Amino acid sequence: MAAGDGPRSRHRRWRRVVAGRARRGLLIFLAMLLVEYLVVPELVGASRNLDLLSRLNVGWLVAGIGFEVGALVCYALLVGTLLLNVRPPIFTLVRIIMATTATAHVVPGGAAGGAGLGYQLLTSAGVDGADAGFALGSAAIGSAIVLNAMLWVALLVSIPLAGLHTIYVVIALVGLLALMAASALVYLLTRGEEHAVSFVRAVGRRIPRVGADRLERVVRQVGASVVELGRDRVLLRRALVWTGLNWLLDAASLWAFVAAFGHAANPVELFTAYGIANVLAVIPVTPGGLGVIEATAAALLVSFGIPHAVATLGVLGWRLVNFWLPIPLGVVAYLSLVLPRGSGIRAGRRALSHLAADVRNPTDEHSAGDENGDGVGTARDPDV
Repeated sequence: MAAGDGPRSRHRRWRRVVAGRARRGLLIFLAMLLVEYLVVPELVGASRNLDLLSRLNVGWLVAGIGFEVGALVCYALLVGTLLLNVRPPIFTLVRIIMATTATAHVVPGGAAGGAGLGYQLLTSAGVDGADAGFALGSAAIGSAIVLNAMLWVALLVSIPLAGLHTIYVVIALVGLLALMAASALVYLLTRGEEHAVSFVRAVGRRIPRVGADRLERVVRQVGASVVELGRDRVLLRRALVWTGLNWLLDAASLWAFVAAFGHAANPVELFTAYGIANVLAVIPVTPGGLGVIEATAAALLVSFGIPHAVATLGVLGWRLVNFWLPIPLGVVAYLSLVLPRGSGIRAGRRALSHLAADVRNPTDEHSAGDENGDGVGTARDPDV
């Protein structure tokens, strides 16, 4: 009997499969509950106020779409700024971000799946594995820190305007914990990488197309890159500018959609609602914060004096562009990246089925690779 094929090994693999499926089933169940109790009521309420569509301002609608496109481009520029050596063309980066966004929007807890796909697409575009991991990780962590900082400023400014809400305290604590976690991660990467190895390997096994061995190698090299980024003040400022513009343009898109239905919201109050909704959406229950963002943003906008019908339709219109539209566009972007020009429909279906299989079963795939000692899951997941 080959090593690793005994009863204990099979039992461990069986437990991992059962645990993974049970976890996915629980997340899907919770997502369905949130959609039923948060999204469906919003849709029903919006359907009663469709007369507002007759007064829709098309100019603001187009502006909202433009702001959302600008936010996407800014995030792609952020990732490009953090790539310290090889930097793919901006059009390639935009398509990679679109593909990863689409993945994150269709899988519960899809940020991990999106990160894995982004890593694979960047390395396929010629980026070194350590640089790709550093850029994606720094962009995600840095964006969260910047959003919390901007939200704190908005909260402080909005208190004299709208009073102190209980949720402000909750969000302030969540933001503080997020900043502490980010600080601890930076410390581990720059001062004590060995202490983070076991945690990183556990995370790597659950990220599609990455694996434990590969993520460990990346983390060991990322520490040096973090130090380099801290020393390069010009690069740090550029990254902060693109991060801030990404959030501001996304919030401006929401403002434009609310304005399209006839109400000019106070920018500070709107950003407060926007920021709180996005911070709460970090909890990986539904993909892309589906249901959480809609319900939270609409409720807070109403508490700030925006008519319920306008707030609901404005938020739903914004989420149509922010959440739903990137899914089909991301599929097209992914196919344009992985298939040669002129490939047929059958090749596209095969590519999407492979992607879906990798996203659904990342643990099994990489566990098999780890047991062989190579950290490689399948032939579609070459080591870099």
